[in-house]
Amino acid sequence: MPARPTNFRQGVPSPPRRRPSSHASHSHSPHLPVSSETSAGGIVVDVVDGIPYAALIARRNRAGRIEWCLPKGHLEAGETPEQAALREVAEETGIHGRIIRHLASIDYWFSGADHRVHKVVHHYLMGYESGLITVEHDPDHEAEEAAWIPLKDSSHRLAYPNERRIVAIALDLLYRGL
Repeated sequence: MPARPTNFRQGVPSPPRRRPSSHASHSHSPHLPVSSETSAGGIVVDVVDGIPYAALIARRNRAGRIEWCLPKGHLEAGETPEQAALREVAEETGIHGRIIRHLASIDYWFSGADHRVHKVVHHYLMGYESGLITVEHDPDHEAEEAAWIPLKDSSHRLAYPNERRIVAIALDLLYRGL
């Protein structure tokens, strides 16, 4: 088993591991054009009777199945990641929050039929300010459902391992007192 790097920090997402290959893969062609995307979002927490709840959304994946995830979306022209995170959370959940701190940024690649995309998503821990949970104001109509889920249970609902690690970081910070 390989030794852990000395800069390993518990709960912080690691970059994806690259497998050495002796031959080029047809599905991962280096000849496809590459584009970059940046998104932002995060976890809005509301504490009720001492229990932290997180606002999560449900979207359909490309196969048509419902997946629960953290609210997030693309930065608009001139927006900072913090501004985009607050706007996207409000649009997709109906909840207005305030940023408490940056949690982590996730960096990954995916391919379409005619290009490869390098995507970075900035996640923030936010405190609940106002609003009622709803997907009615999502301009893209991507979010099909939104719900307050106990933060400690939200990892069981989330579809993506990287987002489950983001929740673990948030839980660690909340229970350590930020």
